[in-house]
Amino acid sequence: MNSCHSLANSCKLLVAISICSAAATALQGQEPVQLSVHWDKTTVVSKSTPTLQIVVNPPLRHGEPLSTASYLAVKELGADYVRYVPWLPYPRLGVAELEPPTPLKTSWNFSVIDPMTIDFLEATEGHPTVMNFSTIPTWLFKTDKPVAYPADPNQVTWDYTQGSELRDPSGKELGDYYARLVSWFVNGGFSDENGVRHDSGHHYKFPVWEVLNEPEYEHAMTPEQYTSRYDAIVEGIRRVSPTTKFMGMALATPSEDPAFVEYFLNPDHHRAGIPLDYISYHFYATPSRGQTVEDWQYTFFDQAAGFLNAVRYIENIRKRLSPATKTDLDELGSILPTDNTDADKVPPPQAYWNLSGALYAYLYVELSRLQIDIIGESQLVGYPTQFPSVSMMNWENNKPNARFWVLKLIKDSFHSGDSLVETSLKGDASSDLVAQGYLTPGGHKLLLVNKRNHALEVTLPDGQAATALTVDLESEDGPARRVKTAAGKLKLEPFAVTVVSW
Repeated sequence: MNSCHSLANSCKLLVAISICSAAATALQGQEPVQLSVHWDKTTVVSKSTPTLQIVVNPPLRHGEPLSTASYLAVKELGADYVRYVPWLPYPRLGVAELEPPTPLKTSWNFSVIDPMTIDFLEATEGHPTVMNFSTIPTWLFKTDKPVAYPADPNQVTWDYTQGSELRDPSGKELGDYYARLVSWFVNGGFSDENGVRHDSGHHYKFPVWEVLNEPEYEHAMTPEQYTSRYDAIVEGIRRVSPTTKFMGMALATPSEDPAFVEYFLNPDHHRAGIPLDYISYHFYATPSRGQTVEDWQYTFFDQAAGFLNAVRYIENIRKRLSPATKTDLDELGSILPTDNTDADKVPPPQAYWNLSGALYAYLYVELSRLQIDIIGESQLVGYPTQFPSVSMMNWENNKPNARFWVLKLIKDSFHSGDSLVETSLKGDASSDLVAQGYLTPGGHKLLLVNKRNHALEVTLPDGQAATALTVDLESEDGPARRVKTAAGKLKLEPFAVTVVSW
């Protein structure tokens, strides 16, 4: 196979040999998967928007080579509802007032926050975004002593978020902090706690604001506390940005928190007039230590199937309690157990990135069938010590990796309003393949996902008239490549994500 030579150059030799050998032998004695698409039978109309999450970290600071390359990729992607999250590990990159105000002075400082945020807002110009400065200043909480934080903006700390009770139980102080933070970006500045004016000159629009990020406060914030703080933050932001819509929960493990979902989505638990525009929650496939790609190909999709059951359960709660609320699944991906350990200095094999991209494509199909509104892949930039296996950029060469290119292929091909049509597969290997036909403004399209670490062959209806783009091992850190059908059949390389058009 032609891809074996390039793969061996980019992966460890044994991994490359395993992948290439599997792909070369899998088709022997195996009948092609038979595909049927009934273009006249719509099963559901998609409401789904594919997008991604951007988490703030030092390589994304203004002027860094990886930042420049990453935001160029984001601009060319042109996705709606990209989620922007300055968060916990870097207080100076995400908290605008790190010290409590006194009658003599305040500590408001946007000097390192502004350049990064402006880069993001310029890269997403013309598209609605989801903003989430998720880390509350710790001085707003009751703590035994002031919480220290690094003087160096690039130095990581995992201990900044402390305390469980606000020092102002009414939540007004919390709401005021977020009102001033948002006003800096949307209203040209704000007056601080002492009445001193701080001018920014910014007049951006914040279409959606997501309130906090539950993993930062896990086990330290009850559903009642979160809901109260959501209401206080929403009230504060609405005073300065009345057109902003709001998103709540941001749950890390939704299947473990049904009581949280039930409580938050009940309008009776909120202050009068507080909107429940969106809910959000997350999923990462996470294999056990010692597993390899041969195990991951099953673990990832088995865990995703469990997550989809949780989605169906939560959707029933949402429809019962707050049917007008939309859903944003804004962190979808995979995390290897080597992340944030000494072992994460060795990048995963190329096959991992394609497998993780295939996982997102599978979730996109299944979540489109469930009419989920926003389907967000996580995350733009990771690197050793900061969840490298979650990255959509190759931090070694500053190029988008296969996970990004899968998102771009899907985003360029499918849209909210497309009709999903009846699609079926037959054959011994049919369970290894995902297939879904879409009626789009651009014509008939088919999304195919090979879930396995071996090649598959599928027979296409009217295959001679079809064209296809694929992201697979051969495309490496490049965009989707064109592939051809042969005698009406299409070969899908390991973990290939392919869009067929007629």
